[in-house]
Amino acid sequence: MDEQALRALVREAISRHRGDPAASAGQPRPLAFVGHMSHYRYTLPTSEGPCLIEPSVQCNSCGYCESHGH
Repeated sequence: MDEQALRALVREAISRHRGDPAASAGQPRPLAFVGHMSHYRYTLPTSEGPCLIEPSVQCNSCGYCESHGH
């Protein structure tokens, strides 16, 4: 790939990112995810005692035990 082809690819990618309809005509667009399961938080009762993940420390309500840990 020469420099001109690389520059054309970069310009096209920037135009697609900015939402230019002419640049993305006929090309598949990526799906926009509203949420991802790794960001889901479970509803657990609040802990007044030790942490569920590390029982040697007091719970500070960080939310790590309510998520998948991502």
